[in-house]
Amino acid sequence: MSIELTKGERFNISRESPDFNKIAIALGWQVSETAQNCDIDASVFMLGAGDRIPDERYFLFYNNLSSPDGAVRHSRDNTTGQIEGDDETIYVDLSKINSAIQEIVFVVTIHEGQEKNQNFSQVRNAFIRLYNSETGIELFRYNLKEVFSQETA
Repeated sequence: MSIELTKGERFNISRESPDFNKIAIALGWQVSETAQNCDIDASVFMLGAGDRIPDERYFLFYNNLSSPDGAVRHSRDNTTGQIEGDDETIYVDLSKINSAIQEIVFVVTIHEGQEKNQNFSQVRNAFIRLYNSETGIELFRYNLKEVFSQETA
């Protein structure tokens, strides 16, 4: 059964679902008429000691699609949000994560949002979900319901 998260809520996967190793984090969105060229990006920060990235290759985004340990892989950059369902997905194999990595942070941003005067109020039906990539079972979902008229991340 999927858990619906609210703004500011956290989810500890090792505590909630400790019995699997392969997960996927997906996001989807649709843009309003006023933001037709709105490009939303998923990024990953793999943090080590001191909440720092041990090597720049542990920052994944549309120009770096795979971590050096092979544990995290970014699907691709969808620049339109016009695909039904998941627009971008990040796959994680927890069994392959370098032992120096202590935390993985997933971030969603609007590419060049400030320069294009775009924000999340111009995005509809946006969501982030985490699921077991072996079974497809969704563990949690966050639906963007709030109106974020200033935020680009």
